[in-house]
Amino acid sequence: MLTAFSPDGYEVSWSTWDGKHSETLRLSWDNEAWTAVGRVGRERVEYVLRVAPTWHVRQFLLFRDLDDPDLWLAIDAAHRWGEVNGSYRTELDGCADVDLACTPFTATIPIRRLDLAVGEGAEVDVIDVDVETLAATRQPVRYERVAPQTYRRTALDRGDVREYEVDEFGLVVDEAHRFRRTAG
Repeated sequence: MLTAFSPDGYEVSWSTWDGKHSETLRLSWDNEAWTAVGRVGRERVEYVLRVAPTWHVRQFLLFRDLDDPDLWLAIDAAHRWGEVNGSYRTELDGCADVDLACTPFTATIPIRRLDLAVGEGAEVDVIDVDVETLAATRQPVRYERVAPQTYRRTALDRGDVREYEVDEFGLVVDEAHRFRRTAG
């Protein structure tokens, strides 16, 4: 069982493995949901994720260089994904999470929600967002808990494997050869 975050919020920072770029993330509880706001230096983006208390994604916003979001996805009560303009993205229906390659944080959401025991795994479909092109595509992945503080994520159609060391909250500390925590 993972430790619950304080409703007072949590702040964390990561750097790229080489230490050249950084991200800050603020997680806060408001209006009966978690809001994660991440600022990623290398890609010069800001993202906002609204997550239910059960760690199901409700909304995703991506800001690049405008005051308004460049991409805004949300899931409705019928579990259909759509954009803020009201158009449905039926190709994304059934996806449980949003994944951004530029941050280790997005792995925390399925890690918390799935709450796997050591040796267990689960397959989920995620929305893989390319922050440069704004492409949002379905990506089947498998999460496995390989040790008490270690999770593995495998992109099933690409074979891309990432390993995460997490803290007591399920929040990524290090993603091997990609990111390491610098604060929080």
